[in-house]
Amino acid sequence: MKPPPASSDPAVPDAVTPGSAGTTAAAAPSVPSEGRHDPRDAVVTGEHVLRDRTAAALRRRTPSRVLSGVRLGRRRWRRSLRLRVVVATSVLGAVVVLVVGNVLLAQIRDGLVDSSLRMAVGESQSLHREAQDLVQARSGDPSTFGNELVTKLSNEPSRYVVLRQSLRATSTPPFLDLSPFDLPADIIPDDLRRDVVADPQRWHSSPVELPGTDGGPTNSPGVAVGKIIDLGNDGEYELYYVFRQDRDVVILDLVRRAFIVGGVALVLLVAGVAFVVTRQVVAPVRLAARTAEEIASGRLDRRMRVRGEDELARLGAAFNDMAASLERQIHRLEELSRVQRRFVSDVSHELRTPLTTIRMATEILHEARGGFDPATSRSAELLMTQLDRFESLLADLLEVSRFDAGAAVLDVDAADLRVVVGRVVEGLRPLADARGGAVVLDVPAESALAEIDARRVERIVRNLVGNAIEHGEGHPIVVTVRANAEAVAVVVRDHGVGLTPAQARMVFNRFWRADPARARSTGGTGLGLAIALEDAHLHGGWLQVWGDPQDGASFRLTLPRRAGVVLTTSPLPLVPADAAQHRETAAGGTHLAGTGLASGPDGGLDVDALIADLDTGVTAAGPAGDDGRG
Repeated sequence: MKPPPASSDPAVPDAVTPGSAGTTAAAAPSVPSEGRHDPRDAVVTGEHVLRDRTAAALRRRTPSRVLSGVRLGRRRWRRSLRLRVVVATSVLGAVVVLVVGNVLLAQIRDGLVDSSLRMAVGESQSLHREAQDLVQARSGDPSTFGNELVTKLSNEPSRYVVLRQSLRATSTPPFLDLSPFDLPADIIPDDLRRDVVADPQRWHSSPVELPGTDGGPTNSPGVAVGKIIDLGNDGEYELYYVFRQDRDVVILDLVRRAFIVGGVALVLLVAGVAFVVTRQVVAPVRLAARTAEEIASGRLDRRMRVRGEDELARLGAAFNDMAASLERQIHRLEELSRVQRRFVSDVSHELRTPLTTIRMATEILHEARGGFDPATSRSAELLMTQLDRFESLLADLLEVSRFDAGAAVLDVDAADLRVVVGRVVEGLRPLADARGGAVVLDVPAESALAEIDARRVERIVRNLVGNAIEHGEGHPIVVTVRANAEAVAVVVRDHGVGLTPAQARMVFNRFWRADPARARSTGGTGLGLAIALEDAHLHGGWLQVWGDPQDGASFRLTLPRRAGVVLTTSPLPLVPADAAQHRETAAGGTHLAGTGLASGPDGGLDVDALIADLDTGVTAAGPAGDDGRG
């Protein structure tokens, strides 16, 4: 056997035989050429990697997109009255159309069935008379006559005649069941046959399923009407007239489609009407809301446009009258406030000169009190004490007037809050010892450096610690300092008379006292906490209070480490750890005085407390208890 000739194509190896050609050709691509790479492999690999990464990214993003869409839809649903009205009207309209349409469709279907049955019975009676005439004039073989009878009576494509042996026949019939066009005779229900045999004098009917037209797989509805026919010597047979109801099905489908199209159009029309009507009603309401927001933002001259004389027009006119009245009242109150601030400022400055003279005279009397009789010496001491208190009140009034005039400025410098607080505590320790209570200072080892006005912060802390000593009832007072990357904080905790939630919301008001009848000999001027709050405002910080009548009070000052940074949290919790059992009361009594918002025990925003603040208001908290903080 001669070997195959060598191929002249250099791409085909010389040793390839017809039997091994397929194997070699399949194995050839797996052997890479020396120093050569097909760039298509890299392209295919890159496409696979890109497709896999894209699919993974889509799988990751799809849930978030769905959730975002759900949240957006819920927000739109809650905020849009028009959307809710249109959707509700459309849904109700669709339900009404669906119910009414089904009822009407059922009535039409029943009417078509009754009409078709009456026509079938009437036509069957006519055909039956014709069949009896054919029986009387018949001749020839019975089987041939039966086929002729069935064929003549089934001369229309929508009508068939079935001739079946009677169920009560006792002898062998001359021919079996007959039906035209290969129609099976057993399509006649047994119940109908029994009814026909049981009452041969009446017409009986029943729905039947007929084979589809043109050999289709779907059955067609029909109705069979039957009665006994006497073929003389051949005995009794059951004669059934079967009528197709394709026309009724077509009519019913046409009515159903018309109902669907009409229902959809009616729902859309109802939705459109609801949209237009709602727009006419909602547009003035939206305008009123937008105008109210502008008025709330300070644009007191904003008014609604009033058109027509209907209810909405009267609403707009009443809204404009209310806005005008508010504007007048606010301007009047602003003018009174300006006059009051001016009066306080002028009186405070005017009192400085006579107060200086009184101070000089009082100091002389105080230094010479040793040569006076006891009553005069005591009077000189009381005069000096009350003069000091008067000067303190005057200084506070001047500071408040500067806050009101917007003239208060910060002298910011880097300072360690530990040093500032320690200096205040050491200065007030003799007062604490005199009251019988100890002041415990808890500071961290690391620095609590922040950009603050040390003088104002020291005044805040001095006021808080002084109040704690005054109302601590001899119990220990804990002053805690902490810092994190964002803020520094100091908490002053006492176990004295405490505060109720209502009092906690009022404690920063000027001259406010829980018990107005309490003597002013105890406590300060009533402006200390108000000034401390304003100092915290200047720093962009928080001054918060928690109180419980059974567990004392806790004041927290939180300041940003860098000036101008907006605070989001505090290094220290407001609710003390040893007051966990009163946490529910604490949530109601927590008040974020620095911003007018409410905060939770951890320093974050507390929506429930905010709602409580808005619902209660400053006027709802009446004086209670015997606390004289301020």
